[in-house]
Parts: sequence; structure tokens; C-alpha cells
Amino acid sequence: MTLIFGIPLSVMSGQLLLGLINGAFYALLSLGLAIIFGLLRIINFAHGAQYMLGAFAAVMGLNYLGVNYWMALVLAPLLVGVVGVLIERFLLRRIAGEDHLYGLLLTFGLALIFEGSFVKLFGVSGSSYPMPEQLKGGYNLGFMFLPTYRAWVIVAALAVCLVTWFMIERTRLGSYLRAGTENPKLMQAFGINVPLLITLTYGYGAALAAFAGVLAAPIYSVTPTMGANLLIVVFAVVVIGGMGSIMGAIVTGLAMGLIEGLTKVFYPEAANTVVFLVMVLVLLVRPAGLFGKEA
Repeated sequence: MTLIFGIPLSVMSGQLLLGLINGAFYALLSLGLAIIFGLLRIINFAHGAQYMLGAFAAVMGLNYLGVNYWMALVLAPLLVGVVGVLIERFLLRRIAGEDHLYGLLLTFGLALIFEGSFVKLFGVSGSSYPMPEQLKGGYNLGFMFLPTYRAWVIVAALAVCLVTWFMIERTRLGSYLRAGTENPKLMQAFGINVPLLITLTYGYGAALAAFAGVLAAPIYSVTPTMGANLLIVVFAVVVIGGMGSIMGAIVTGLAMGLIEGLTKVFYPEAANTVVFLVMVLVLLVRPAGLFGKEA
């Protein structure tokens, strides 16, 4: 049996895989938060609720409409994205000129409303979501068994993260978004509909959270509190990477998942707090975050 620091290789590999899967979810969710904060300057506390809405949209779509997993991957983010558009258009836009704290409080209140409503409707016991037939089974790598669905989650999350990064950092649309945030009056003078861009950006951030929710549904129990349990960790990831940094959210999300997995191997008692410990250390050394820009 191969040992690494006295730990069997199969155990080490299994925990690293679990950490990488958690990191994929951290990256997706923190990416959505980073986009909304970086471009809109909104601290979106409803992000965890939007993640939960995506998972429940997949479950209800299957149970009541026969919507399969692959359709849910498209339809659930679209549905939650539309909800996000409505939230920005009719609620957040009304406090756009106020202090950022108002946006935080508003989205926090929305999160409580969504969570409370779903607890009332579905209870707290949770629902299960079947894994698609095409992604059952796995691969024997010799030193570990790799479930096919886990591999799919990692690939899908990374693909969406990289496409989003490219769209924002390397395309004309992304340049319009950044310029519209920094100088909206000038962009409107050039005929760019800045309010529409802002609305669609918030909707896209919400859709990213819903996409993560659909990916998570076959792995984790779908409950009304699933987003609240994850949101605090995701906020810590965003702070470590740098508030508003797109690449920082992706890299830090994956890295924190791996660090969390290694911690479970060597010191399991600290696995739930290691992300926050890293956040404190980063803030002490570099308050803007690892990838953030100093004010």
C-alpha cells in the first residue's frame, strides 16, 4: 500500500477529489458574487438562495413536468436568471444611489423570504434528485475510483468559469460592462443602454448560482437551507481572492476546496474553519485579497 506522510494514497486521493468538487462549487458561486460586486457594487446576500432555487427548480421540473437533468441545466439557470432580472429591475435599482449597506440588507431580506417560503412549502427534510443515467458509474484509476458524475461536475464548473472569465475580460461586451460601471454617463452618451447591461449582469450572476444548484442536486440533499449553509464560506472565498476579481474567484475557489480536502486528511477538526483562517491571514497581509487591486 502506497503511503504519503503516513496516509494511504487512496484516502489522500479521495479527499482531494472531494475537495476539488467542493472547490468547483466554491468557484462557480464565488464567480457569481464577484461579477455582481465587481460590476454592480452589490453585496448579494441572496446568492445562496438563488443557488437553492436552481436545485429546487431541477427537482420540481422533474417531479411535475418531467424535465430531465440536461434540460434542467439550461432551464433552471434561465428561470432563476429571470428572477434575478426582476429583483434588480424592481428592487435593487430603486436603491442604486444609496449606500452599499442598503443593497446588502435588501438581498439579505430576500434570502430570508425565499428560504422561509420554501421551508413552509417543502419542510426541512430535503429532497433527492436522481443522477442521470449517462453519468452513473465511474473509472478505476488504480489508486482510486473516480465517479463519472464527480468528474462531470468538475469539468462543467471549470468550463462555465473560464467561458465567463473570457466573456468579461476579453470581449467587447465585457469592456462595455466594465466601462458602464466606471462611467455610466459617458457610456450612455455613446448610445449604450447601461441600465439594461446592469440588469442582465445581475441576472447572469443569479443564473451562475442556479447552475451550481443543478450540478449539486444529484450529490447533496436539496433543502431550503442548502444555500445559507454554503454562502458564508463562499463569501470568505471571495474575500480571499479579492472582491470583484473574476480570476481570483475561480482560482481561490478551487484552491480552498483542495486545502479543505487536505485538512480533512491531516486535521479533520479544522476542516470547517480552515477557509476562515486563511481569510484572516490574507486580510492581515493583503487586505485587498490575493488577486484584488489596492484602493
